[in-house]
Amino acid sequence: MEVSVRSVWRRNWTPEDRLRIVREVLEPGAVAKLVADRHGISTGLLFTWRKQLLATAMSGFAAVQVVPEVPALEGQQVTEPEGSSSEATRPIVEVAFASGAHLTMRGDVSPMLLRELVEGLARR
Repeated sequence: MEVSVRSVWRRNWTPEDRLRIVREVLEPGAVAKLVADRHGISTGLLFTWRKQLLATAMSGFAAVQVVPEVPALEGQQVTEPEGSSSEATRPIVEVAFASGAHLTMRGDVSPMLLRELVEGLARR
């Protein structure tokens, strides 16, 4: 007969510890009960952490729509409509965030600048 005794106090796990333990469960061949026992937690708590972490990870994703340019038919020339400027034909990057923030950039956009802007707005 095996007796497992836990202390009555409640332990506060850091987010880093939770992530590390959940990663152990996600390894191929891992058994949740063994991982939970090794760390002195219940499998219910372990599955709750996994659910929370996976939900948090998925909340950072957003739907992206790529709109292709309409190519000119062979033998035809593409001309700009009257009164249009070259500004209107420059590439456009538009990003709409779940928070309601909207980012529009025209012209040649540096990937590093775009990344910094998106990360900054995503935190809001």
